[in-house]
Amino acid sequence: MFIVIVGCGRVGSSVARGMLREGHEVSCLDEDPESHARLEVGLEKSWEDLGGQFTVGAGLETEALEAAGIEGADVFIASTDGDNTNIVIAQIAQRRYDVPTVIARVLDPLRAEWYERQGLHTVCPTRVAIEMLEGAVRGSTGRAGAAPDGAAEVA
Repeated sequence: MFIVIVGCGRVGSSVARGMLREGHEVSCLDEDPESHARLEVGLEKSWEDLGGQFTVGAGLETEALEAAGIEGADVFIASTDGDNTNIVIAQIAQRRYDVPTVIARVLDPLRAEWYERQGLHTVCPTRVAIEMLEGAVRGSTGRAGAAPDGAAEVA
């Protein structure tokens, strides 16, 4: 599979390395040339020597998207640090370039849910964190010696 990822922060670069390790072709696009270093964390060879591609450019620019290979992408992941950017470029990938699988990281749970209903595949790390924190609270026993209603137990 050929995967294009826009945004090479902690999330995008980790997904890119994982997909490359699994044997997929991966092309990353980021406006910060320094983000290339994140792609090589933990690798024995350079990103390009392992078959990865890196393009410097803005994900909102069609020239940069095309330089990254969006026209041949099987999967497109929008993983910048901005919800608006991710939503817009995901829609561009979906509607203009007909990428079969498009995924957008959206931090705002309400927006993620709304766009999901509109047909955009979203991943919301905030929603995942809320669910995990609520589950941890529900699974906790609270302070030792506290009664269920919060009143102190009498020994």
